[in-house]
Amino acid sequence: MINRLQPIGLLIGRVVLGVVFIAHGWQKFNENGMDATAQGFEGLGIPAPTLSAYFAVGAELIGGSMLIVGALLPLAGLWLASVMLGAMYFVHPLNGAFFSREGGYEYVLLLAAVALAIGFSGGGALAVDSLWLNKVGEKKKEDEPLRAESLA
Repeated sequence: MINRLQPIGLLIGRVVLGVVFIAHGWQKFNENGMDATAQGFEGLGIPAPTLSAYFAVGAELIGGSMLIVGALLPLAGLWLASVMLGAMYFVHPLNGAFFSREGGYEYVLLLAAVALAIGFSGGGALAVDSLWLNKVGEKKKEDEPLRAESLA
C-alpha cells in the first residue's frame, strides 16, 4: 500500500515546495524588482548583492519549477538549500531566535531540509527524473543480451 502511495506523496511534496519557492522568487523578481532585491541584499550585508539576488531568484524560480516536474532533483535540492542556508546565515542568524514569528531561522531551515530530502528522494514514479532513469534502465536491459553474446 505504501509503495502505491509514495509517488503521490512525493508529487504533493514536490509541488507544494516548488510553489512556495516560486512564489518567493516571483515576489523578489516581479513585485520588488531585481534592483530593489539587490539593494535589500546589500543592506543585509550579503556579498555581491546583485549576483546574489540573481542567484537566489534563479534558484527559487528555476529550482522550484524543477521540483514541480521532478527534473534534476539533486541539483535543484542543493541549489535551493544553499539559498536557504544563506538566508539562515545573513537574514536569520543562529544567535537570534529560533521561531520564525520572532525573526528566527525555523522556516528557512525547514525549507532547506525538505529541499534536500526531496532532492535526494528520487522524486517518485511521477517525476521526470524517474521516467528518464526508467527508460535508461530499460535500454540497458535490452542491451544486456547483446553484450553477453558479444563476449562469447
